Amino acid sequence: MVEKQDGTNGHVHSPEQRIMKASKSTQCGKDFRNRSHLLVHQKIQRGDKNFECSECGKRFSQRASLQLHHRTHTGEKPFECSECGKRFSQRASLQLHHRTHTGEKPFECSECGKRFSQRASLQLHHRTHTGEKPFECSECGKRFSQRASLQLHHRTHTGEKPFECSECGKRFSQRASLQLHHRTHTGEKPFECSECGKRFSQRASLQLHHRTHTGEKPFECSECGKRFSQRASLQLHHRTHTGEKPFECSECGKRFSQRASLRQHERTHTGEKPFECSVCLKRFIHSGNLQHHQRMHTGEKPFECSECGKRFSQSGLLQQHQRTHTGEKPFECSVCGKKTSTSSSLRQHERTHTGEKPFECFECGKRFSRNGTLQHHQRTHTGEKPFECSVCGKRFSRSGHLQRHQITHTGEELFECLDCGKRFNHSGHLRLHQRTHTGEKAFECSEGAKRSSKSGSLLLHQTTHREEKLL
Repeated sequence: MVEKQDGTNGHVHSPEQRIMKASKSTQCGKDFRNRSHLLVHQKIQRGDKNFECSECGKRFSQRASLQLHHRTHTGEKPFECSECGKRFSQRASLQLHHRTHTGEKPFECSECGKRFSQRASLQLHHRTHTGEKPFECSECGKRFSQRASLQLHHRTHTGEKPFECSECGKRFSQRASLQLHHRTHTGEKPFECSECGKRFSQRASLQLHHRTHTGEKPFECSECGKRFSQRASLQLHHRTHTGEKPFECSECGKRFSQRASLRQHERTHTGEKPFECSVCLKRFIHSGNLQHHQRMHTGEKPFECSECGKRFSQSGLLQQHQRTHTGEKPFECSVCGKKTSTSSSLRQHERTHTGEKPFECFECGKRFSRNGTLQHHQRTHTGEKPFECSVCGKRFSRSGHLQRHQITHTGEELFECLDCGKRFNHSGHLRLHQRTHTGEKAFECSEGAKRSSKSGSLLLHQTTHREEKLL
């Protein structure tokens, strides 16, 4: 016992003993049930970090925190899930994981009622209501609602890609991106559509696919009202209004509105054809072209015209065909006003004004305005005739030639004039016939003013000029 200065007897207390008797922090006023927790809290406020990791030197204010951190070096995961066997380094992580099996979501948003399995997830979600973005990028000033989002964003400035694929060496800025990429090697597709059974490697891809069943198109163009199932599709569509083409070919300067279109175009310069048919080993620049080609082998024609029952191997071909019933020609040439039923026909027509021939034969250097014409030409070098008649076995270098030949077996007249109902076995014959209704004379003599509806008639007329010159 010691005598106090006021003359009374009392005990001498150390600072730690005074804290053990207290239940409230003297600095922030926070209450604690356990006085040992108050002692830890006081150390954190003072910035005391007395426990140092022997591996990396990082310091901690609590021994327990050091022990948990040490497991990041040892890889120790002592807590195992009894449901799936997954292991964790912390008991709290196991408890959170267990809710993925039970479906427990004890934390509810007071604004919208959405529930969460973790308090931290609720706190992050709450910022979607308040708009709070407390984390700011020091480089560009962009703000984020989560610290992790800021850290990921910062890598766009530093170029850091710390996650490397062990299969091909490709690097990524996010671990999740690496995990998704890894499925391209394993072929894993863990997400299955409940409607049609199609499987996907990403949950987001499944969600987008599901809209093909529901018809949901939540994204609307503010210019024309057209709706889309994907935000990215809306953004690409918007460039048709603005004319923006941000992607430029380094070889020829041609610009594109989509990066994928640029990559496909670049293959016309490199000659790269990465997609190979497993049946005939033919190679293609585009994966879509390979899929269309494979239907030549299988005979699959999944797209049917509701008007006449004709079937097609491509949805685009069906849409084009349907315009033969409606007469719709939505694409107009800005130079001469000619209208076409397909955008590709318009592009090909526009080259008659510009003289552009972007497709070059690697064998002889001859250039063409159409890729299809180049492919047909290349067969003059290879001698390839991939189209075979199923009746007599005769082979052709072009599918159009095969179709014309097959009519000699069937006698079918597929092409009908919408004006008078007359039918033809060649689309070219139908076009010539239609000029008798329209009066169109598309072929003009360069020597005089005479015009003709047929190229053959023009050629005959031009011989009269050549004979005059000889006389």
